Amino acid sequence: MIFVANNRMERIKEEFRRELASIFREIKDPRLSSMVSVVAVEITKDLKYAKVYVSVMGSAEEKANSMLALKSATGFIKREIGSRLNLRGVPHPTFVLDTSIDYGAHINDLIKKINEK
Repeated sequence: MIFVANNRMERIKEEFRRELASIFREIKDPRLSSMVSVVAVEITKDLKYAKVYVSVMGSAEEKANSMLALKSATGFIKREIGSRLNLRGVPHPTFVLDTSIDYGAHINDLIKKINEK
């Protein structure tokens, strides 16, 4: 029974992530960078809250503006998710900037510098 519940949560997370990526392309806010992608989604067991890890390519200003745009579009995003997914309650999304790609690029640069010496 536990396996079935975990499998259901994983399907919900994947559908939530897929729909978010689609909705991001529909948002008309000029502050939102075109290079925004959903890295991961964590949803609480009661399906009330969703933590969405977002990666934004660009400068620090573009990242800050994109996060502001997503925060202001939270209502629209939640409504769109509700209309697209067949869930009893729609999780409230909270957006978190994911810097793992930048960190990986930094580590890669350090390794290149070490190998050059």
